[in-house]
Amino acid sequence: MSLHTRTPPFLLAIVAVLIAAAPQHVLAAGLFERADRNSDGIVTPEELPDQRLFKRFDLNQDGAITLEEYQRTILSKEGGDVLLKEVAAGGADALLDRVFTYFDANHDGIITRKEAGKAGWFDKLDLNHDNQITAPEVQNLRASLAQKGAQKLFAESSVTATSPATPAPVTSGPIVQNPAEVAVGRQVADLTIQPLRGEPITLSAPSPFIGTVIAFTSTTCPVSKRYIPRFAALQNHLEKRNIRMIVVDPFTKDEAEDMLRLMNENSIRAPWIHDRDKVLSATLQTRTTTEFFLLDATRTVIYRGALDDQFGADYSLDAPRHTYLLDAVESLVAGRLPTIAATTPPGCEIELPQPKEAKVSAEHSVTYHRDIARILRQHCVRCHHDGGIAPFALDDRESVMERAKVIQRVLFEGTMPPWFAAHTSSPSPWRNDATLPARDRADLLAWLASSDKPEGNLADAPPPLSFPTTWQLGEPDHVISTSRSFEVKATGFMPYQFDTVETALAVDRWVSAYEILPEQRAVVHHVLVRVHPPGKKSREAGDGTGYWAAYVPGNSGTRYPDGFARKLPAGSRINFQIHYTPNGTPTTDRIRIGLHFAKTPPLQEVKTLPIANTKLQIPPGAEEHREEFTRPAPFDVPIMGLMPHMHVRGRSFRYEIVRTGSEPEALLDIPRYDFNWQLRYDFKEPKILRAGEQLRIIATFDNSPNNRANPDPSRTVKWGEQTSDEMMIGYVEYHSPVTH
Repeated sequence: MSLHTRTPPFLLAIVAVLIAAAPQHVLAAGLFERADRNSDGIVTPEELPDQRLFKRFDLNQDGAITLEEYQRTILSKEGGDVLLKEVAAGGADALLDRVFTYFDANHDGIITRKEAGKAGWFDKLDLNHDNQITAPEVQNLRASLAQKGAQKLFAESSVTATSPATPAPVTSGPIVQNPAEVAVGRQVADLTIQPLRGEPITLSAPSPFIGTVIAFTSTTCPVSKRYIPRFAALQNHLEKRNIRMIVVDPFTKDEAEDMLRLMNENSIRAPWIHDRDKVLSATLQTRTTTEFFLLDATRTVIYRGALDDQFGADYSLDAPRHTYLLDAVESLVAGRLPTIAATTPPGCEIELPQPKEAKVSAEHSVTYHRDIARILRQHCVRCHHDGGIAPFALDDRESVMERAKVIQRVLFEGTMPPWFAAHTSSPSPWRNDATLPARDRADLLAWLASSDKPEGNLADAPPPLSFPTTWQLGEPDHVISTSRSFEVKATGFMPYQFDTVETALAVDRWVSAYEILPEQRAVVHHVLVRVHPPGKKSREAGDGTGYWAAYVPGNSGTRYPDGFARKLPAGSRINFQIHYTPNGTPTTDRIRIGLHFAKTPPLQEVKTLPIANTKLQIPPGAEEHREEFTRPAPFDVPIMGLMPHMHVRGRSFRYEIVRTGSEPEALLDIPRYDFNWQLRYDFKEPKILRAGEQLRIIATFDNSPNNRANPDPSRTVKWGEQTSDEMMIGYVEYHSPVTH
């Protein structure tokens, strides 16, 4: 879980104050640079596709917008409105850079009181009252921008500045990210770098190491300086795992003398790079001075982000709670992808050069070994490998070439990778978002469509992954099996199978992780596990009750954050609901659930709430029948994840928060529901449903003959457990405090 702290309310208002203090042409230039993506000095229709806006700025109608035209338009009254809208829509962080550059008259990275013109906001940012503002002192402001986004900051600034009772939280520690959003899985371009001591290092040079950790730091960033004393121990640990370490300071004005002193004082043997021109920083697209990169032997990014969560912008712990980098190292050693492959690093931000200034060369042609293998490894091979749950492997060039048309089709149709949530915000709010990034999708489609499908250099190929044949989360503390095996026929339809068994637990147990393991995963559509405490009737039918654990293809279990667990009462029975889908070969299957018990009592209990509409009435032949159901929240509900459930007539599903006097807020929108994928959508950060607000689920059903999966379009369809009937359940996974 991320750590939050309260920030002084002036930080929300100071953004607007600073931008208002800068001349409008300064902001205009900043917005122009954002629009001019290739930095050629003009904005083309491709860079600004909104025809109405383009026509407004293109004063001479020559098909290109110059900076002069842009500024002339912005400085008009109508253009001023455009400016404010653009600022509110995002990009305030970049504009903040330009504003600070404007006030920093001598460009020394420090704003003095004189340079600020004795502005009232100066004392607010001069936290140590030394009459100058440095980069660390605006860290909280930047963190606030990153946390809340420009639009919300601007919307709240006028109110929050005068409302001390509602200060905004600032995330100062690491936040787990979707690795696809930050280029994890890609190969880093080869470079030769010169350390302060020793010989030059070429990243691609043969070495005995299985990987490299590149640790960014700074002799002047407060958070970085707290981590430096740990570098020697970190290097020793990495060397035992056959991984080398390289330290990088990207700030031009940091002194090499200080770096050498710190190396001596802290017994740091790792080569230390002073990346003055930011070539390495730009190559890696490093974000802050506490970012760590784990590369494998072929320069594939395995992990990027914080070392751990011991230090943040405004806190220090005696010991870390989460060891992100070291956990990723253990995954690399085991030949697996890490469970957490990216986090935000809470250090001092790094201003990277524009692409045309970076001294980085790159080969643009896409090859299998360097590019395609890594894309598939990151997004597909977890399922598509020999023995995996997918019907065929995609872990070598020949297999991919044979399936080229299949891959093209599922990419164009949006059915692979399986992820069906509509994209309503950026970055994605979902921790487990499986969407293929735009660059990866474009490269993959281009390679598949090429006549020769270039192989590239075998030396660029990433090492193969290894996959456990049994428990993915490690050996469990307790295993519960179904009481019998189930016969799965070769073809046709199978009704749900049920089995209730005893847990044989004499005391209550808190479960911090679980994993459901079928013997024959290829025929298992999904498994729901329900817990029945002593004295409560076991219910096998689909009556809209919640689940305790769930299995779907590609997601066999869950490990909860520290301090979170599910309760398994002593003497409980558990019920397995199993949906088998015959695949052409008769087989038998038995299900096991492995439980990992929490080492200490949790602070929060994880629960599942079903929002179910059991009064379904879907008319015969209806192609887009709409149903909705609303349930009020009796208390604040921190929502961790959502899982919609319908059957083969399900067409779309939507969760909304309904508040009095405002438009509904969409939590999850699935415009094309797919019964074959019972996916759970996990929030990066819990979404709070306040007491008195309502949670509404909206679904549409296709009971027409055009729905080829429809078993009988002539009947009125009602609630029922079997696939020939229908369901409408919006599962909500949430947590509540535990009283011990």
